[in-house]
Amino acid sequence: MTEKRSRFAIINLFKYAGKFKKYSILAPTFAALEVMFDILIPYLMAKIVDVGIANRDLNYMVRTGMLMVGATLISLVLGVYCAKFATISSAGFAMNLRRAVFNRLQRFAFPNIDRYTTASLVTRMTTDVQFIQQMFQMLTRMFVRAPMMMIMAVFMSLTINRELALVFLVAIPVLGSVFYFIISRAHPLFIKMLTKIDFLNRIVQENLIAIRVVKAFVRHEYENEKFEEAVTELRQAQLRAEKLVTINMPVMMIVMNSCIIAILWFGGNKIIVGEMLPGMLISFLTYTQMIMISLMLFSMVFIMFVISQASVHRVEEVLEEEPTFSDEDGDPNLTVKDGSIEFRHVDLSYAADKSNPVLSDINLSITAGEKVAIIGGTGSGKSSLVQMIPRLYEVTAGEVLVGGHNVKDYKFKPLRDAVAMVLQKNLLFSGTIADNLRWGNQEATEEEMIKACKVAQAHDFIMAFPDGYQTMLGQGGTTVSGGQKQRLCIARALMKQPKIIILDDSTSAIDTATEKKFQQAFRENYQGMTIVIIAQRLQSIQDSDKIIILDDGKVVDIGTHDELVERNLIYREVYESQQEGSLL
Repeated sequence: MTEKRSRFAIINLFKYAGKFKKYSILAPTFAALEVMFDILIPYLMAKIVDVGIANRDLNYMVRTGMLMVGATLISLVLGVYCAKFATISSAGFAMNLRRAVFNRLQRFAFPNIDRYTTASLVTRMTTDVQFIQQMFQMLTRMFVRAPMMMIMAVFMSLTINRELALVFLVAIPVLGSVFYFIISRAHPLFIKMLTKIDFLNRIVQENLIAIRVVKAFVRHEYENEKFEEAVTELRQAQLRAEKLVTINMPVMMIVMNSCIIAILWFGGNKIIVGEMLPGMLISFLTYTQMIMISLMLFSMVFIMFVISQASVHRVEEVLEEEPTFSDEDGDPNLTVKDGSIEFRHVDLSYAADKSNPVLSDINLSITAGEKVAIIGGTGSGKSSLVQMIPRLYEVTAGEVLVGGHNVKDYKFKPLRDAVAMVLQKNLLFSGTIADNLRWGNQEATEEEMIKACKVAQAHDFIMAFPDGYQTMLGQGGTTVSGGQKQRLCIARALMKQPKIIILDDSTSAIDTATEKKFQQAFRENYQGMTIVIIAQRLQSIQDSDKIIILDDGKVVDIGTHDELVERNLIYREVYESQQEGSLL
């Protein structure tokens, strides 16, 4: 994995520049040209001192001075354009990288998504990509500039005086040793720091989503303490990581000043004995500063590289994550002909250990147009069972058939267009009610939208809003109640005109009277559609063609309401207890 990650950091990053590659090339090109004019300036300065001033030649000094001014202005313009191109390329690179991560997430199957926390994925697409963007910009500006400046300055220094240039032979190994010390110890510390950012983001995200719960239980002090602990741990992790890389700058300054002192000492002695001219020493000092600046640029790139490598590894982890299953083998011409469903000896296991399955040896047959209910205790596998119908999870063993074909034979789109699912956790998106409903069918007419909402018993409360179907919903649908949110989600599913609709405990927040209206309207308007419903209230599933009882991942009984009341003790006890509760 380390080899792959290194290859990603060094080679694969550049491909995400995409159409901005030309700016990634122009930036270092302009940086190289800038260095060439920068290198010329100390040489001209030496000529002014050793020739112009020494010979009191005013014309020579003016001509050479004008060349210096011209070289400086050209260098300035080149530097500005280098910075501009580097900024454009890095911003475009970050955009493409975020897009690549987001597109990869969209390809993930449910088991892939389960491997990551939401907060971690948000951090990877924001903070981590930002670190990588900074590294990319630094590379495009400094990767050519720093080594070219150092090589050319060293060459000019050797041309002036080889003996003084020996000072660099001492300085460079010292800096190299410091760099190695930092990189070997800083990388794991930055990995820990980013993990702490994940943890902090998770706390903030949970708190903002559940702010009403926090206030209802008056738990703000507890949440404040938890947040304080998270930010303190992040601060400590940042200090441990960044304290180490701060060693770099003081060492650089010590080495640079030591080199200048040594050059002034030895160079001054050479001027005294006549082995060196004053202008040569001035230019040599300038070239020395250029060498030290290039080494400093190296160190900045190096530090950014150390910081960003942790982010590179985390982003790469997402980009290299392959979906646990895909629809590549599906038949593009195959469509779901009816709403029949069949489970044949199906096992399901979320973990790698298949010896402890969530569902075991499930055998079911559902005819198209039937209403089937699934009940069972918490953790019995109800949601897991229905999520295999649209192939949100892959069977561990056996096969699931929809419309007479194995779900693996379909492409995802035709299968999931034919199987509408209202998940246990209802979610609406920011935007208008109409925007959310059209998730079910982008091309739906207003009449189709109203029909679906009337069946889901949502039309009346929508029209009670001043803006009706154009009412804006907050993030997650916070502006509507739980029951209203459930009805909107049901209407959204009905907009697909599916052959199968799955309601995973999605009427729990709807009152009994409204639920009866929904069931009656559903029967009148969507005859022939297969309905699979998970419900806790037996009253809402009594008219089901069959009721499936799950326990510990196994089917323990199947029958109609009357049959199960007659022969199944557990079902009868639950039914009688709910009947008694409804009479109180």
